[in-house]
Amino acid sequence: MFLENTVNPKEQFGWIEVICGSMFSGKTEELIRRLKRAEIAQQKIEIFKPSIDHRYDESHVISHDENQIRSTPVPAAANIPILADGCDVIGIDEAQFFDDEIVQVCNDLANRGMRVIVAGLDMDYKGNPFGPMPALMATAEYVTKVHAVCTRTGNLAQYSYRKAPQDNLVLLGEKEAYEPLSRAAFFKAMRSDKKDTSLTKKNKKS
Repeated sequence: MFLENTVNPKEQFGWIEVICGSMFSGKTEELIRRLKRAEIAQQKIEIFKPSIDHRYDESHVISHDENQIRSTPVPAAANIPILADGCDVIGIDEAQFFDDEIVQVCNDLANRGMRVIVAGLDMDYKGNPFGPMPALMATAEYVTKVHAVCTRTGNLAQYSYRKAPQDNLVLLGEKEAYEPLSRAAFFKAMRSDKKDTSLTKKNKKS
């Protein structure tokens, strides 16, 4: 678990918390919860999200349960330090969409004494580590992995299976494009997709 107060108040360094998991696992919900607690404590907060993510709203971070908090969309991680000046707590949603510079940005903010809370997908639709998330998890003091419920088995889900037939790494979408799956259900679905692809190619050659 993360600490909301450092043990030694003389230490001026902050820390990084990472909230990760699959689609529909409650990452943004947990991010909003922690930020609102900081607001109640009258700490100065600022929330950032990548400007490419405009599924729900241009200027708010919104969870699947429709909880929301005002945010600042930014095109790149390099924009965050300037806008975060003077803050106590920084929230960053959908961190997997940022470039690798987000890792250095988060560490620099923490070194300036800020509490940095980052939420993002830890794996892409193929089940591979997603963008800068592995490095963020490695350098963070606290990592919380949340899970969805598998739509096919009812077990804990940690994979984001893409139902839409597109190969782009970044594909913004919700339940029409993705579903959370357990390990067994995910690999069964991926095997089925490969088989269907092979049959399609074979039929085209014929």
